[in-house]
Amino acid sequence: MNTTKLLSVFVVVAILQGCAAAVVAGGATAVTSANDRRTLGAQIDDKNVVLKAQRALADNPATANGSNINVTSYNGVLLLTGQTASEQTRQQATATVKQIAGVRSVQNQIRLSSNTSMTTRTRDSWISTKVKSQLLADKEVSGLNIKVVTENAEVFLMGIVSEQEANTAVNIARHVDGVSRVIKAFEVR
Repeated sequence: MNTTKLLSVFVVVAILQGCAAAVVAGGATAVTSANDRRTLGAQIDDKNVVLKAQRALADNPATANGSNINVTSYNGVLLLTGQTASEQTRQQATATVKQIAGVRSVQNQIRLSSNTSMTTRTRDSWISTKVKSQLLADKEVSGLNIKVVTENAEVFLMGIVSEQEANTAVNIARHVDGVSRVIKAFEVR
């Protein structure tokens, strides 16, 4: 009988821990969404555009085979990063995604090279984390309004910012260890 009660307690605790994690994650998402300079509709549109672009690139044999193409959207500006072997494939990627509803413009930053390794991608994630942390800690920049994408040590900054915020963000990112180049993809207001 005691074993059943003990097992029941463990199950309840495990379930409640899962609920706590969901509440924390949901709260963090709500805070981020509430502080975003895009409308809620634009945030949802960006997520849908990314899904549609990823599907379109995966369904196109020219862009799906042998290429590493990543898609990011911010307020209708679609950023393509990654690697491919030919200029023709690079151009095909732009042609494939620019027709998607909700895409205002495409910034094609796909590099002509072999695909990056898992080690490079892990390092890129670490660089993005360091840049984002420093943006969030800076009092002159609204780090919640800047999206950081790192591809092969190149940092791409997206968001709706003032000219001053853009300059400060670039300066912060430029001085993070491991960053080789910073590319602005901001919408300046």
